[in-house]
Amino acid sequence: MEIVESIPDLAVQDPPGEDFSASDLSWTKFGTEERHDDVALIHYDRVDAFIIGECCNVEFPTRFHIERGRKRSKGSLKEYKPDEYLEYRLYWCSFGPENYGEGGGILPSRRYRLNTRNRAARPQSMRGCTCHFVVKRLYARPSLALLIYNNRRHVNKSGFVCHGPLDRDAIGPGAKNIPYVCNEIQQQTMSMIYLGIPEENVLAKHIEGIQRYCGSDTKVNSLAAQYVHKLGMIIKRSTHELDLDDQASIRLWVERNKKFVFFYQDASENDPFILGVQTEWQLQQMIRFGHRSLIAADSTFGIKKLKYPLCTLLVFDSRQHALPVAWIITRTIAKHDVSKWMKALHDRVLAVDPTWKVNGFLVDDAAAEIDPIREIFSCTVLFSLWRIRRSWLRNIIKKCSNIEVQREIFKRLGNIVYSIWDGTDPFVALEELSQDFVDQMAFLQYFKATWVPKFEMWLTTMKTLPLASQEASGAIEAYHVKLKVRLYDDSHLGALQRVDWLVHKLTTELHSSYWLDRYADESDSFQNVKAEYIATTSWNRALQIPDAAVTLDCKDNSFAKVLSQKDSTIARLVWNPGSEFAHCDCEWSMQGNLCKHVIKVNMICGNLQSYRPSMSFQSFNEILDSLSKKPVDDSIALDLSTAWTHQMFDQIRKLVELNQANNIGTIVNNMPLRWVAKKGRTSVGRPSTLALLPSSANNNSTSSAAKKKQKRKRLSRLC
Repeated sequence: MEIVESIPDLAVQDPPGEDFSASDLSWTKFGTEERHDDVALIHYDRVDAFIIGECCNVEFPTRFHIERGRKRSKGSLKEYKPDEYLEYRLYWCSFGPENYGEGGGILPSRRYRLNTRNRAARPQSMRGCTCHFVVKRLYARPSLALLIYNNRRHVNKSGFVCHGPLDRDAIGPGAKNIPYVCNEIQQQTMSMIYLGIPEENVLAKHIEGIQRYCGSDTKVNSLAAQYVHKLGMIIKRSTHELDLDDQASIRLWVERNKKFVFFYQDASENDPFILGVQTEWQLQQMIRFGHRSLIAADSTFGIKKLKYPLCTLLVFDSRQHALPVAWIITRTIAKHDVSKWMKALHDRVLAVDPTWKVNGFLVDDAAAEIDPIREIFSCTVLFSLWRIRRSWLRNIIKKCSNIEVQREIFKRLGNIVYSIWDGTDPFVALEELSQDFVDQMAFLQYFKATWVPKFEMWLTTMKTLPLASQEASGAIEAYHVKLKVRLYDDSHLGALQRVDWLVHKLTTELHSSYWLDRYADESDSFQNVKAEYIATTSWNRALQIPDAAVTLDCKDNSFAKVLSQKDSTIARLVWNPGSEFAHCDCEWSMQGNLCKHVIKVNMICGNLQSYRPSMSFQSFNEILDSLSKKPVDDSIALDLSTAWTHQMFDQIRKLVELNQANNIGTIVNNMPLRWVAKKGRTSVGRPSTLALLPSSANNNSTSSAAKKKQKRKRLSRLC
C-alpha cells in the first residue's frame, strides 16, 4: 500500500448509515517508510458514530474508554503542521490495557471462584486487550477528524483473542455460545438479586439485555439462566463475616476491595478508626452531579445503635433526590481527622477530573467542623434544619399526648428559631415556653437535658451560616429514612455492632437500590421502580397536589387544610402554615417527617405577603443586605460584592428554570455534555452532543508506573 505523507492528500470519507465501523472505511498508510499508521479522515461530527460502530462489533462486542487526551485552544499555535491537533483522544478497548488475571488465582474471565467444575459466566474484566485508536481533531481544519488505528485486533500481548464469543478460554468449551455480559448488565442483574426480585423476573431482564449482543437463541437463554442462577447462589452464600473478629474481618474486606476504599485508618492508641468507602459508580455520580453543585452530609446516623456512627455524603441528582456518593464510618469529629478523609476523597475526585469544583456544602450538625470543608473544597457552607426539626417533632409527638399541645410547642420552638432575625431574646422565649408548658414534664426534661446546653451553639450556627431550602432538607431526610429502613431490619439487630456487616449492607443492598433507581429513570425501564423513585421525596409528592386542594385560614393564618387526592372526604390540617415548623396531622408527619402537605402549603404561602418568608429566604436576604452594606463606592470590595451577587443570581435563575420545567428531559438535553466516568464501564445513554471534555491524564509521564496511574474516561453510550 502506498504511503501518504501529507494530510491534504487524504480524501474525506462519510459512510452512509447512522453508525459505521472500521470495516466501512478505506484506510491509508500515513507517515514515513520507517514509521507509519493506518489512518482515515472523517467529519468530526461523525466521530461518535464511528466509536459506536466499533463498540457493536459482533465478534468482539465491547466499549471504548478515553485512556489519554489532550486539548489546545484555538489560536494557541503560531506555526503548525497539517496533522497538528486541536483535540487528541486515545480510545482503548475496555478489556484492556491491564490484565487483572495475570499471575492471579482468579481467572481473567471471571471474578468469583466456584466450588464446581462448571465455570460461572464471565463478568466484564480487563483482559489485556491491545486494541486502540486515536482521534485527532485537526487544528488547521476543526471540522475534520483524523482516525489513527494503532491496533485493530482484539488480542492480548501474546496475540491470543482475549474476549468475546471467539475467546475459547472465557468460559470453557461452550465459549462460542456464551452471551456477552457487560458491566451494566451484570450490575443490573446483581442489583435485582440483592433487592430480592424473583429469579424469573431477573432472568427475563437479563436475557433482554444480552439479546442486544447475541440475539434470541435457545442456547443463549439456557446459558443465561445458568449465569443468573449461579450469580444468585454466589450472592446468597456471601457473608459479611470474613473473620470472627470484627476488626480482623474489616481489614480483610479493605484488602480485598481496595478500589472501594478511599481512606482507611485502623484503630490504635493514638488514632481512631476511620473507613471511607466509595464505589466507582458513586465516584462517577459525585463528579457528575457534584460539579458546580451541592454536596450534603447526613452526619450522625446510628450514633446510638451502631458500633461506629455513619456519615454519608450526598449529591442531588437530576430530580434533586439525595444520592449517596461516599460513606464514612468513624466516631471522631476532630478537625485533623476529618481533614484526613476529606482530603483523600477530594484528591480522588480531582485525579479523575481536575476541573471539578463544589459550589456549596450542606451540614446538619452545629458541632460539625466546617474549617476542613472550606479549606479543602473551597466552597460556601450551608446549614440544613432537617435534623433539628425532625428531632424536636419526634420527641414532641412521643412525649406529649395532646395534639393541640404538640402543635403549640412546635410552633413556639419555631418562633424561637425565627428570633435570630427579629431581635427577640431566644432564652427569654425559652423560659416562657418552660413556664407555659410546665405540665409537660417528659418533654421539658428531654429538652433541657439534650438541647439547652448546646442551644446557643445551634442558634449561632443558624445565624452565621446560610440556611438550606426545604427541598434540600426533604431530600436528605428521604435518604435518612430509606437508610434507616434498610439497616434497622429486625433480622439484622444482632449485627449492628459489627462494622463488616454495615459495610456489606451499604455496598450491596443500598448501593444496588440507588443504582437501579438511577438506571430505571435514565433508561426509562423498570416503570414501577422509576415511579417509586420519583415519589421518594416529600417535595416531589407535594408537586402532585393541585393548588385547588389547599384552603388557607382567612382570619389569622393559623392553619390550612389540604384535601386528600385519594379520598376527597379526608382533609389534612396543617398548623402554623408558611413555617418550616408547621405541624400536620397526617401519618407521615406524626412519625416526625417533613410531609408533602406541609411543603405544599408552604409553597403557596411563599407567594403571599401575609405570610412571613421561609427561613432559608430570610437567611438569603441577610446575605444580600450584608453585601450591600459592606463595600464603599468605587472600591474593590464593591466589585467583589457585585461579582458574588451576579453569580448567585445566575445560579438562582437556573434553579427557577429547573423548578418550573414540566419535563426534566428538556433541561437535560440543553445541558453541555460532560464525560465523567473513570474505570467504570457504565453508560447512561447516547450522547446528545459531540463535545469532548478536556482530559485529566498526565501526558508528560513516560514511566510504566505513571502510565498505570493515568485515569481513563468513559464513552457514555450503550451500543
